[in-house]
Amino acid sequence: MSMSKFIKGIVLTAILLTGHGLALAEESDVCSAFQDGKVNSSLLATMLSAAHDGYLYRIQQESSRVGFCVDSKLSRIEGTFKEFQGGMALEPGDKVNGQTMVMIKADSLETEGTIIENMIKGEGFFDVEHHPEVLFVSTGFHWTGTDTAVLKGNLTLRGITKPVIFNVKLTSLDGKRVDQAEKILVKATTTINRADYGMEKLSKLVDGNVKLCMSVEAMKYGA
Repeated sequence: MSMSKFIKGIVLTAILLTGHGLALAEESDVCSAFQDGKVNSSLLATMLSAAHDGYLYRIQQESSRVGFCVDSKLSRIEGTFKEFQGGMALEPGDKVNGQTMVMIKADSLETEGTIIENMIKGEGFFDVEHHPEVLFVSTGFHWTGTDTAVLKGNLTLRGITKPVIFNVKLTSLDGKRVDQAEKILVKATTTINRADYGMEKLSKLVDGNVKLCMSVEAMKYGA
């Protein structure tokens, strides 16, 4: 991001925090989930600047899916989260961009069975009572093809932050080029070791590797 855009984002943030300007106040929800020290202010400025300049894509929760799957000796366990928000700043052209933030409400997890669901939400796994949010903030984005990319970032789970790398495929949903579309589909996958995040329960029954997957529709802010 250029210095002028950075400064513009800082100014936008300052105005929003001081409550001035009706038009800008409408943009305050863009980064509301990531404030209160959860994300560095310069990254919030990037997202606000992208919203102002017209290249911020916001996740549409109702038509998106965020979840995970892990194998056990009994069956494959799959879970989906019903509450999440975030977006991607995708500037037109082949520039290195793609700043992404996603916040997930851990307690919104749903699985096929109540017993398994309560166990995964419990202290031995997600511990939703003490760690109600899962946060992903990107640190790098690199196109690997016309519609594929590698998205690097930090995943915070159970209060522990570790670097992860997502393989991403982006698809235009309105016939335009991906970087010019009003609506896009973003599919992203990665695999983490749950022990890295303090989830070591039932290690003899449940595999240590957990696949994280997102299939989200994102709409250009203001479209």
